[in-house]
Amino acid sequence: MMAPRQDAATPPDLAEHFLECGKVGRYLTLADESRFVITDDFKAGLRLPPTATAAASVFSKDPLVAQAAIVPLGLRALHTKDSKRRDSFAQLFGLIERQALQPEIRDQAHQVLMSGFRESQIRAIEAELGGKITPARRKYRAFLDVIRRLIDGKIEAQGFREEFAAFTQAVAGKLDFGIYSYCLDRIFTNSKIPVKAKAYLVAEIVGFPALIRRELITNILSYPGQSREIIDLTKAMIERELDSELVVETYLLVTLKTSKLSVGQMQDMFLGQVQAPSTLSGLGGAAPI
Repeated sequence: MMAPRQDAATPPDLAEHFLECGKVGRYLTLADESRFVITDDFKAGLRLPPTATAAASVFSKDPLVAQAAIVPLGLRALHTKDSKRRDSFAQLFGLIERQALQPEIRDQAHQVLMSGFRESQIRAIEAELGGKITPARRKYRAFLDVIRRLIDGKIEAQGFREEFAAFTQAVAGKLDFGIYSYCLDRIFTNSKIPVKAKAYLVAEIVGFPALIRRELITNILSYPGQSREIIDLTKAMIERELDSELVVETYLLVTLKTSKLSVGQMQDMFLGQVQAPSTLSGLGGAAPI
């Protein structure tokens, strides 16, 4: 798990959890590792508290998720009448402007701050986000039909690989990573999908950028109930195609995701660890939102 186990009555500290994800260079997950955070979580769903939302805007490796987190924070500031609380929001947006991992989020935080939390500026960011993800989600729904055709035997494994590659190219940077990952999880755990098709997808994923590849491969290797054949096939492929350090890093992340160890106990084991900004401590005590 990504965080130490807590008493069942104690809700996880999501802000701290997101910080820990950033420390090991990960996309944001829920504290129980059940799935990745997506843009919709900042509209309803999780109803994240402000400190966790701010942490997401700073540490998310997915720029769509980070942008989605900016909107509710800006709207909270807009509707805050107390001057001290509004000043706290201004300090918080200053922190995001300085330290967000995604440069576009730093720019957007600056724009919101300079506008004095003007609603039109915040809604413009929201509209820009919707313009990115809505077409990509349509393509995602269309790709689900391709998966059904594969299951029904109406498309061959090689043809499915080509459809997958085209889908990935079309939605790259425009679809929530969490949704994309969920789609692949369902493919790799579906016993009705031929092993050959899954092998083709592993071959595609091995060529992905390092961070995306690491998250997706570790999902394949750590998903409960995954078939031994797919695990062995995936291990053989990454050990053949990747440098040994990258393979070790992948296996360490699998250990982290399937063990009870905390990130604090595991993070020094990662090779090429990504260092996250250390001043998020100001989100907890200095910004009484």
